[in-house]
Amino acid sequence: MSDEPSKLDISDEMIAERRGGSDKMPDDMPSWMAKSIVKIDKFSKHVGSVVCWILMPLIFAMTYEVLARKLFLAPTIWAYDISRFLYGALFMLGAGYALSKGVHIRADFLYRNFKTKTQGLIDFWLYILFYFPGLIVFLYMTIGFVEESIRRGERGMDTTWMPYMWPIKTCLLIGIIFLLIQGFSELLKSYWAAKKGEWPGGKK
Repeated sequence: MSDEPSKLDISDEMIAERRGGSDKMPDDMPSWMAKSIVKIDKFSKHVGSVVCWILMPLIFAMTYEVLARKLFLAPTIWAYDISRFLYGALFMLGAGYALSKGVHIRADFLYRNFKTKTQGLIDFWLYILFYFPGLIVFLYMTIGFVEESIRRGERGMDTTWMPYMWPIKTCLLIGIIFLLIQGFSELLKSYWAAKKGEWPGGKK
């Protein structure tokens, strides 16, 4: 039986972990850069540790709905909206932490074979040309969505519960800010990888 799939899995894990999980930065890295990376990564980790608790009310809501519907024939009017809102909040608020761990979806079938300097160079310019401009535009548009939602008292129209929409839209706004903050750390890491051929706190 071939062991090729396991090799590919290990390769993917190494790509995801290449940014470290370590607070130790290279000795020759400028102090401001090392401190920025460490502080931002710690911030994202703290946010991730808090945001993961959203799973608890999400699990409770879905479990309650299933039991109420199947055992007592009494479906709720709020479980559908709550599950959407909580899952959306979990996804968006945790996106910055996911970025810090390198686990967002990417085309690694080519990328994994590049030298570290090439990977860093590709990442650096993708952040400059696409990531930050795209998120800044998205942030600007989302601020307008949130303001309008609050001003109009916008409500969801999918169920009779009709919850207010501004809380989940605010989570989207905050999530974009978290992504921008973590993106700066990733930009610095990419620059260092392109320059030195190693990921700060990670592997060559």
